[in-house]
Amino acid sequence: MEPADADAYFMFLELRHKVELHRMTGRVIECPIDEMNRPRGTKDAQLRIPPSEPEVGTLFTGWGGELATCRKFAPTARNYTASKLLSQVGLRVSEACGLDLDDIKWDLGRFGKLHVRHGKGARGWGPRERMVPLINGADRTLRWFIEDVWGQFAAGSNSC
Repeated sequence: MEPADADAYFMFLELRHKVELHRMTGRVIECPIDEMNRPRGTKDAQLRIPPSEPEVGTLFTGWGGELATCRKFAPTARNYTASKLLSQVGLRVSEACGLDLDDIKWDLGRFGKLHVRHGKGARGWGPRERMVPLINGADRTLRWFIEDVWGQFAAGSNSC
């Protein structure tokens, strides 16, 4: 279902049947498409509902358990760390690939911050720098990677 179609469908439900549906199901009808983050400018956009917190936890618990037995530990741990940072602090893939050790500012804020030098541009403007707080355990994720994994990469190799 296209986002515009979903908007129209849920608007119809809200206008015509909201009270009846609430009485029958005990649920309030609301459009699942986030007004602020909906895809723009594409006809092929699909409704994207992110996984729940328990589903994300299950993914990383399983993936973390497989790290000990994977064939190539360092690159797998790097991918695990990058993916976990994406979920913990909202980094984009390109932003995570552009990070260096100097971008971690342990002394800023309660948990530290990441200096994202190559952030996403906005509406035709170039990349935007930003400081991202290391919340949701991201500080522990980075410390583990730096202390236990970083040294397993060859000197001068690209970590992304």
